Amino acid sequence: MHQQGEKMIDAVSQKSWSPYVVGSLIGILSWFSFATADKPLGITTAFEHAAALTWAAAIPDMAEQHPYFAAKRAEGKPPIIGWEAMLVVGVFFGALLSARLSGDQNRLWVPPMWERRFGPSKWKRLSAAFLSAALMMFGARLAQGCTSGHGISGSLQLAVSSWLFISIAFGVAILTALAMYRGQGVQDV
Repeated sequence: MHQQGEKMIDAVSQKSWSPYVVGSLIGILSWFSFATADKPLGITTAFEHAAALTWAAAIPDMAEQHPYFAAKRAEGKPPIIGWEAMLVVGVFFGALLSARLSGDQNRLWVPPMWERRFGPSKWKRLSAAFLSAALMMFGARLAQGCTSGHGISGSLQLAVSSWLFISIAFGVAILTALAMYRGQGVQDV
């Protein structure tokens, strides 16, 4: 029994897991989410709701008249801090736990591939990451789902829109990487 516990700890403390194992576990988590909460996995809605609630608290009169809030009220879906926000919190603490268990305390701000192409500036890297995340968030809300909402939950339901979204997202990601790095990162992959 003790030996099995050590094997389990060894398995979860690896720096890199098998994509087949992780994919299977995410699939099981998605099934569990549907079975217990009747909700798909998704993260971007939490950020949308947090921004909307912040706006409503900061400028309540303007928020009250905004079409976004009117549409949400009409749908009976006002912005709330719900289960999606807890998923974001869980992802954060899960990543923290994973880093601790695996001993991967890498605090690299500027990866070598980025540095070779754009220089060593930490602020340039952080600015690009922030702007890229904002653009991705905008695109995800425009598509009414993110890579977890469409890519995991939607594709598991065989939704054509999700398969189309994920195909386009991967294609655009590859083209963007090729354009940004001009083929200079192949040795890093």
